[in-house]
Amino acid sequence: MNRQLERADSDREFGPRRGLWRRIKDIALMDVAVLVKGVDDAALEQLEERLLGADFGVSATLYLVDELNAESKKGKLSSAEDLQAFLTARVEQLLATERGRDLAVAERPPTVVLLVGVNGVGKTTTAARLARMLQADGHTVLLAAADTFRAGAIEQVEVWGEKLGVPVVSGAAGGDPAAVVFDAIEAASSRKLSHVIADTAGRLHTQRDLMAELEKVARVAASRIDNAPHEILLCLDATTGQNAVAQARVFGSKLPLTGLVVCKLDGTARGGVVVAVQRDLGVPIKFVGLGEGPDDLIPFDPHRFAEGLVR
Repeated sequence: MNRQLERADSDREFGPRRGLWRRIKDIALMDVAVLVKGVDDAALEQLEERLLGADFGVSATLYLVDELNAESKKGKLSSAEDLQAFLTARVEQLLATERGRDLAVAERPPTVVLLVGVNGVGKTTTAARLARMLQADGHTVLLAAADTFRAGAIEQVEVWGEKLGVPVVSGAAGGDPAAVVFDAIEAASSRKLSHVIADTAGRLHTQRDLMAELEKVARVAASRIDNAPHEILLCLDATTGQNAVAQARVFGSKLPLTGLVVCKLDGTARGGVVVAVQRDLGVPIKFVGLGEGPDDLIPFDPHRFAEGLVR
């Protein structure tokens, strides 16, 4: 994925443009005298409000406030720059994970990637962007239009397949999504392709049926190729704030998620949700979507994200 990281370095800033620093710089924390004496309760309460407003969630917010309080009492924060560096380091620490962020690679191709999440979060676009990213790294990809609940979703995958020059396996609207994924794996195996990326349904009003359907898709994939699906990536919309955390809990309780894709992390997105979701689930964020273009999916870099958030 190195080419994508190089492009991200040269073409854009990493992280949301409305940084956390702008939200807290008017708090008394910025006063050198306050930093030297130790942060008072009123300033800490204001910081809590700003962090919660930025969608960090209760757990991450309490951690950051407690850490700041302890650090200030030690006299280690003597300037606004010290405070900014401290917050950046702690946000990065919150995003640390022992689980790898690279995509898994099957011992015997194809590597099967399932994209899951509710409707409207950007699964289909993410499937196309991921396919393009893999193509750029020399891989061969097949797309599976496994959201058979919506005819429009099937058509959208087929349009992307044509644009990218990759084969698409789809079924009839209302058909069995597990059968589509099985056929996709068969097709990729016979053509000796390296990856299958499956777009799945995301209707939430029939949540129980949806989860049963996704569990069946995973079982059928495993019956065709060892250890499949090798990745189950949950796509989340950063602009939905704490709703994204709630969605992550539902999917994480039913499926063995291997990674997260945070979409629409640009413009006014409240980036704290990235921290909240990973801290809540313990599942690594693997990719973020920073715009609307076909190349606007990049591997997640916690250091650069923390720097971009706390500025």
